[in-house]
Amino acid sequence: MLNATIEQGIRPETRQASVRWVRFAYAGRERFGTLIGGAIAIHSGDMFAGARPTGERVPLDEVTLLAPSTPSKIIALWNNFHALAAKMSNPVPPEPLYLMKAPSSSAGPGFTVMRPPSYAGKVVYEGELGIIIGRNCSRVSPQAAGEFIFGYTCVNDITALDLIAADPTFAQWVRAKSFDGFGPFGPVVATGLDPWTLTVRTLLNGQERQNYPIADMIFQPLELVSRLSHDMTLLPGDLICCGTSLGVGTIKEPVNTIEVVIDGIGTLTNAFVQGS
Repeated sequence: MLNATIEQGIRPETRQASVRWVRFAYAGRERFGTLIGGAIAIHSGDMFAGARPTGERVPLDEVTLLAPSTPSKIIALWNNFHALAAKMSNPVPPEPLYLMKAPSSSAGPGFTVMRPPSYAGKVVYEGELGIIIGRNCSRVSPQAAGEFIFGYTCVNDITALDLIAADPTFAQWVRAKSFDGFGPFGPVVATGLDPWTLTVRTLLNGQERQNYPIADMIFQPLELVSRLSHDMTLLPGDLICCGTSLGVGTIKEPVNTIEVVIDGIGTLTNAFVQGS
């Protein structure tokens, strides 16, 4: 529990009311803004640097929500929860274990994910908390890392499970997780949250399959951002998928609805279709 102890010492308190940012398509244009009730207050400029309200509002039910950022890279954690590590008899890692998903795998809320025609094996869902970076971030301390986190989102880290170990000479993590649509996230980026208090729930076809606390993370968000920033520069809009816990399962039905629910952020809903 060393990492959790470190994190408790640097855990920030929420200093502002949460704001939920969205990207959306409306009238043939891509826009962004903040959710206010059942409407979006449209902003101009840069979501991550000096966004300005235009005074315009549009009803939420008249737009198509997009993934809330366009990441230059998607980093996905493995073995980052104590409960799942214990179940799998995996040792707690001394540093974050992660892989990269292709940015082209990202998808927004409501997107229908199709089974890749080149793959016939098991596909699994993984409900996760996502971190969205807000500023160029390189070699920052855990104490300063919160200044570089824009907010948090819901992620479904979909995985073509049988591909990972299909070749005994090379583990195919990136291929297994980078098919088009295998990285939906959203529906919003929520700022001003204390991630320590959050719980991730995943529902498959209306049945709850995952329900776990973020407080069980091995590398909590501030320490995670700090450590990753010592490996590579994190850029505004980059997505860090914090890893998953107990309850990962196979998507089996011909047509499936997967919901990742995090109170304070919202519900990410996507369909997964097996194809013919």
